[in-house]
Amino acid sequence: MSTPTGFMEYQRQLPADRSPAERVKDWEEFHKHLEEEELQTQGARCMDCGTPYCHTGIDMLGGTSGCPIHNLIPEWNNLVYRGLWREALERLHKTNNFPEFTGRVCPAPCEGSCTVGLIGEPVTIKSIEQAIIDKGFEEGWVVPEPPAKRTGRRVAVVGSGPAGLAAAAQLNKAGHSVTVYERADRIGGLLTYGIPSMKLDKGIVQRRVDLLAAEGVEFVVNTEIGKDIPAKQLMEDYDAVVLCGGATKPREFNIEGSDLKGIHYAMDYLNGTIKSLLDSGLEDGNYLSAKDKDVIVIGGGDTGSDCVATALRHGCSSVTQFGTHKQAPLQRDPIANPWPQFPNVYTLDYAHEEAKALFGSDPREFSIMTTKFVGDEEGNLKELHTVQIERIVDETGRKVYQPVPGTEKVFPAQMAFIAIGFDGPEHTLVEQLGLETDRRSNVKAPYGKYTTNVDKVFAAGDMRRGQSLVVWAINEGREVAREVDKYLMGASVLV
Repeated sequence: MSTPTGFMEYQRQLPADRSPAERVKDWEEFHKHLEEEELQTQGARCMDCGTPYCHTGIDMLGGTSGCPIHNLIPEWNNLVYRGLWREALERLHKTNNFPEFTGRVCPAPCEGSCTVGLIGEPVTIKSIEQAIIDKGFEEGWVVPEPPAKRTGRRVAVVGSGPAGLAAAAQLNKAGHSVTVYERADRIGGLLTYGIPSMKLDKGIVQRRVDLLAAEGVEFVVNTEIGKDIPAKQLMEDYDAVVLCGGATKPREFNIEGSDLKGIHYAMDYLNGTIKSLLDSGLEDGNYLSAKDKDVIVIGGGDTGSDCVATALRHGCSSVTQFGTHKQAPLQRDPIANPWPQFPNVYTLDYAHEEAKALFGSDPREFSIMTTKFVGDEEGNLKELHTVQIERIVDETGRKVYQPVPGTEKVFPAQMAFIAIGFDGPEHTLVEQLGLETDRRSNVKAPYGKYTTNVDKVFAAGDMRRGQSLVVWAINEGREVAREVDKYLMGASVLV
């Protein structure tokens, strides 16, 4: 334990973010950092409780409770408190290949299940995690560590998102020769194309990719397996194939007027901006610009929020985000949402803070449904028609949404982005390999084994479990690597 009474003596303190009104003028990360002494004080708040729920990592009633990669949180909190930063980094890397990613983009379910949170504010686990890895890079402690010897086995990893990179890192650590195939022009999957630069600087992603390359991982870009290289060839060339292609098929939103110009899928919008920003600082103009437009984002999740933040940086005239869910309560409901579940409470995400700073209010509309899009005489989007909805239990016992009469409304809009989730992986590769899929169209591979119905083919990450968190993807990448190692060697050296 850091100090027996630290959680009573010290208050929770988070690093201040950059001013919302200022940070919308650029694409830099919006986080700031606490001083080292302040971080040590925050580490002192950890109770080192007898049953540390913070690293349980389980699905609980539709949400995640605790850390899916089972970070040894009390241990490195204590080490930070004692000023033993290098030792803290070693403990962090035992369970997490990429803490510089999770420390920035993870929603921190560990904090939602922190025991201190039962009687007060939880420990600032996420900011301490980021500080440990950032200090590790600053001090030169994070260096390439190639395996001492090679096994002679070759493994192909399809997809370079967090699951693919974690699998590649672990398999390379075990001594296998690993090649990662990525269809985009840059490595990183959604870490590069998907999460905006203000949440995760792309130089940080490339830094880790360069480190993996120095350790012996081979990366091949602009190559789509199943199209540029037949799946059959991959099976012939490698001893094992790991599929980590993600759940990238967008959920369709087919209502009246959905074919109008100005309506786009969220990932097309986000990725176009990210690529143009990386290629030319947006000088090439090869992206969908929301400048001087009224923007509607349909979908209340993180992807929708990222669309809000991106539109603000483009210079939109207004932006509104629609969600079918009700506005969350200000405090955790002890009956419907008890600890250690992830707390479902009202918060302002970074994008909502920015919209409020510019336009004066939270940009979200709750319990709302779009009924149709309306365009002008040239086929351009002009407005959205909506109605408020409520959730009821129908005669069959199902929970369904129904419109509330008299709540119809019209919103002006020249651009709309669809951010309502994904319907599993794209199926070109799935069909070529003859893989079985589950009822949600994900590749069927049982948790704990990750094996498919095709010999030597494994699946992990969103491609197996569906759209999920970055931290779950890292968990799956590490787990599938262990199973592949067992398959190739009879037993695994990975932990």
